[in-house]
Amino acid sequence: MIGSIQKQFPGTLMNIHGIKKELLTLLLELGHDSHPNEFVALLRERAGVIAELDMVPGTVTGASSASVIFDMMPLDTHRAGSAHSHPNGVLRPSDADINFFPRAGRFHLIIGYPYRESDWQCFTADGEPCRLDVIA
Repeated sequence: MIGSIQKQFPGTLMNIHGIKKELLTLLLELGHDSHPNEFVALLRERAGVIAELDMVPGTVTGASSASVIFDMMPLDTHRAGSAHSHPNGVLRPSDADINFFPRAGRFHLIIGYPYRESDWQCFTADGEPCRLDVIA
């Protein structure tokens, strides 16, 4: 999986090895609070750990999609990717997700209904599942 990231972004691989537990908990809560609509946020890393999120102004959400206005995305060298919810509970990227992922970063979390601690999956920019450790 990491090898596929290196092929896609040779020489520029962020050394991301995990996500802060408190951020993952917040993302699960955002999914729950937004239900039955989707939410979407951008993820930021610090020292190789995804630790922060940005909610982008002008984001449009609904029951079947959430979209970011790319012109409103902050310029940031620490952007790691995105997180969004799937209220239907499916933890696989849709075709729209696969088109969005490369524009938003390298690592993408899908948070699924019913938003329990295990109801999420990380994907690379090309839509391949990847492991992301949860760090206390």
